[in-house]
Amino acid sequence: MLRAPRSRVPVWHHAPREDSALALRIGCRVLLACVLLASLVTGPSSIAPAKESDAEHALAAAQRLHQAADRLATAGRFPEAAPLVQRALAIEESALGPEHPAVAVSLANLPVAYAAQGKYAEAEPLHRRALAIREKVFGPHHPAVAASLNHLGRLYASRGNYAEAERLFRRALAIREESLGREHPEVAMSLNNLAVLQATRGKYAEAGPLHRRALAIRERALGPQHPTVAVSLNNLGEVYRSQGKYREAEPLYRRALAIQEKTLGSEHPAVAGSLNNLAVLYRRQGRYAEAEPLYRRALAIGEKTLGPEHPDVAMSLNNLAVLYAAQGKYAEAEPLFRRALAIGEKSLGPEHPNLALVLESWAAVLRQIERTAEAEQLEVRAALIRARRADLTRRAAAGARGSPARE
Repeated sequence: MLRAPRSRVPVWHHAPREDSALALRIGCRVLLACVLLASLVTGPSSIAPAKESDAEHALAAAQRLHQAADRLATAGRFPEAAPLVQRALAIEESALGPEHPAVAVSLANLPVAYAAQGKYAEAEPLHRRALAIREKVFGPHHPAVAASLNHLGRLYASRGNYAEAERLFRRALAIREESLGREHPEVAMSLNNLAVLQATRGKYAEAGPLHRRALAIRERALGPQHPTVAVSLNNLGEVYRSQGKYREAEPLYRRALAIQEKTLGSEHPAVAGSLNNLAVLYRRQGRYAEAEPLYRRALAIGEKTLGPEHPDVAMSLNNLAVLYAAQGKYAEAEPLFRRALAIGEKSLGPEHPNLALVLESWAAVLRQIERTAEAEQLEVRAALIRARRADLTRRAAAGARGSPARE
C-alpha cells in the first residue's frame, strides 16, 4: 500500500488583509455621497434643469453599474465585474470630469477587480491615477491619499516588489499617524498591511510587533469583540504558525473564530477563513480528525454564502484535498483538486497565480502515487504561470524604479 505523501504540499491560507475587495463595496456607497456633496458645495446655482437631470440620470446609471459589479465581485465573478466598473467610470468622467474625487473611487475599484484576476499590469496605472487625483484634490497628507497608497502597495506586494510596497505602506502609515493620531483604527489598518508584507518576506521578528500594536489599537478603539480585532488575531496567529509556534497560534485562531461567529454570524465568509486557518494548524500537527470537520464546514459556508464557483470555495477544496492526500485517501482527494482547478480557471482566469498552487498541490500527490507523467504536465503548467508572473514582477520593479509614486 502506498503511503501518504510526505512532501510539503502547498496550502492556501486565509489571513484577512485590509482594503482589498471591500473597495468595490465601499465604492458603491461612497460614490453617491461624493456626488451629492459636490453638488452642494461646488455646483453652480444656475445649472439648466435639463442638464442637471441628464447628469443625475447618468450618475444613477453609474451607481446601478457599481451595485451590479459589487454583486458579481462578491460572488467571485471578477471577469464579469470589471467591464461594469469600466462603464461606470466612463459615465462618471463624462458627468463629473476626469479629476473628481468620485472618479478616484472608481479608479480604485477597477484595479481591485483586475488584481483579483492576476491582471496586475492593467491595475497599476489606475491606482496611480487615483493617487494623483487625491493628491491634487486633497493634498499629499490626506487620509484618502493613504488609502490609495495602501492599494498601490498591496499591488506591488502581490507582484513581489516588496521594497516598493514597503515604502508605500510606510508612507501611508505616516500620513495616518499624522492626520488621524497614533491610536486611530486606520493606523491599525496600515500596521496590519505592513506586518502582512513583512511576514510574506519571512521577517517574522518585524511582523509580530506590528500585528500586536494593530491588535492593541483595535481592542482599545473598537472593543475586544470587534470583527477587525479578529483580523489582527488571525494574522498574528499566522505569524506564530509560520514560526512553528503552534501553541501560541491556536488560542488566537480560536478567539478570532469566536468573535466572528458572535458578531458576523456562524455562516459568514470570514468565519470560513478562520475555520480554514485553524484547520491548517491542525493538519500541520497531524491532527487530521480535528482538521477535517473544520475544512468541511468552511467549504459549506463558502458554497452557501459565496456560491459554488467562488475562488474561496476553490481554496477550501484544495485544502481538503491536501488533507485527504496526507491520510492516503487519494480517491477522495483527486475530484476535489479537479473541481478547485476548474473553479479557479473560470473565476480568476487560466493564468492566475492561485492556479499554480492547485496544480503544484495536485502534482505532488500524483508523484506520490507514481502517476509521474500526469504530475509532470501539471508541474510544467504551474511553472509557466509562475514564470509569467515573475516576468511581470521584474517589469513592475523596473517601472517602479523609473517612475516612483510621488511623495
